[in-house]
Amino acid sequence: MDASILHADLDAFYASVEQLLQPHLRGRPVAVGGGVVLAASYEARAFGVRSGMPGRRARELCPDLVFVGGHFDEYRRLGDAAIAVLADYTPAIERISIDEAFADVSGSGPLFGPPAAIAGRVRARVRAELGLPISIGVARTKHLAKIASQVAKPDGLVVVRPDEVGAFLRPLPIERMWGVGPKTAPRMRELGVNTLGDLADANEGTLERVLGSWGPHAARLARGQDDRDVIPDGTARSIGAEETYEEDLLTPEAIGATLLDHSIRVARRLVRADLRARTVTVKIKYADFSIRSRSVTLPEAEQDTDALHRAALACLARVPLQGRRVRLTGVSVSGIESGPPEPRLFTDAATERRRALEQVSARIADRFHDEGAVTRASLVRRPR
Repeated sequence: MDASILHADLDAFYASVEQLLQPHLRGRPVAVGGGVVLAASYEARAFGVRSGMPGRRARELCPDLVFVGGHFDEYRRLGDAAIAVLADYTPAIERISIDEAFADVSGSGPLFGPPAAIAGRVRARVRAELGLPISIGVARTKHLAKIASQVAKPDGLVVVRPDEVGAFLRPLPIERMWGVGPKTAPRMRELGVNTLGDLADANEGTLERVLGSWGPHAARLARGQDDRDVIPDGTARSIGAEETYEEDLLTPEAIGATLLDHSIRVARRLVRADLRARTVTVKIKYADFSIRSRSVTLPEAEQDTDALHRAALACLARVPLQGRRVRLTGVSVSGIESGPPEPRLFTDAATERRRALEQVSARIADRFHDEGAVTRASLVRRPR
């Protein structure tokens, strides 16, 4: 397979947009947020300021740090504009967040040249037309392209040719693996897995015992094995999250907590794709492997955690639980709608805060490549 998949990622996106909108901030250390850093410019990162860091700690590291509140409408507008540049070269685009996307350019060569040339054109146009830096990785698989774009930062281009995969991946620290965040990395290092080369060579049985089914999958990715296609964007039919538990859940409280966890993940996926859902479904698998599911249709399409969780609990109330041991729980949504919600005559402040919270939590999870980077306090000590 040729290196024909691009991963394009706008650099320090929120902070870069603020520097674009406010020229006096260019070249200065900038952080978006307040109590918590949502994004930091590269000037701020040089002092150790990072996304998810408490604002007080960020100011200690960088006394000259400038905090700005953020212009979320501009973030979305400019993110959409960057994706539109990609779309001029291929229709096969899979957007995974407000500021990054995969693109398959395997069929674009006759018109626009080889993948590396296309990536160069995209970068030049985003810089010239939008005034923003963007890094692009080019490789034969999505996972390779994603890592290549991270290595390319800031404002660079890295091409990984098929015969260079092993040499490129093996020396990289384990944190470069997409999905290895602050919680997973220490567990892997305890196994002696410090680089992607170590992960590629690790015993898959040991990885599965410590990390679950994700462990062997991660080892294959570290060897450059990834058969996932770029899936062009379109309105999804359903989005869901579920989990099987090593120990059966015994109480409604424990089960309800898992539904909150699932609702958080589903809400983030909706927010990232700018989608909303009208129907919520709860799936319960008992210890005897029998399955029950219940659904509820909402008055209007939603995308925030609280709305999804309330609907999930309403579904759970209709599922027999007395004396039953639960092995798996799941939450999914359907009736997917795209675009902004219909305008309301009155929108209360709490609704606006919830929307902002979902955007912020999705952004922090993206930056850390860890869905557990931000969670609800009630899940820190989840009842079993």
